[in-house]
Amino acid sequence: MPAEQRSSAAGRRRVRRRDRHGRGLRGRLVPTDVPLYRSRAQQFDDLVLDAVARLEPRWESELSGIEFAVQEVPDEEIQGEDLVPVPLARIDPGEPDPNARGGAHSPRVVLYRRPLLARAEDEEELSELIFDVVVEEVAELLGLDPDTIDPGYADGT
Repeated sequence: MPAEQRSSAAGRRRVRRRDRHGRGLRGRLVPTDVPLYRSRAQQFDDLVLDAVARLEPRWESELSGIEFAVQEVPDEEIQGEDLVPVPLARIDPGEPDPNARGGAHSPRVVLYRRPLLARAEDEEELSELIFDVVVEEVAELLGLDPDTIDPGYADGT
């Protein structure tokens, strides 16, 4: 094939381009309505919301004033020889004074995503661990026993 025909044939051919780092085609590989589309952090948030929803039928009025949040890791640093277990959650009791400007907020339960993920082997175990932590933190915030919040708590169900 003469050089002139090769160059014109190459010009007509459609060229598939990879991204500039050679890592394949750009863009999402799954549709937005597939669960895989959600990030791991979003899936974790959904598990927290599911745990709170499991408590709502019985404790709706008490839970309405509590905020639930997720943080990657605790703020505190573990130092030296005074090793303490990494917390799974914390409670911020809030400021009850509604007249305070800027500082008043409702009670908040903050769950730490990375420590919880590190203690669970699969999603089912993670879901149960999150539920247990939510039960424990809500019980502490309300000044009740975790068995009162969730009658199946002591049984591990």
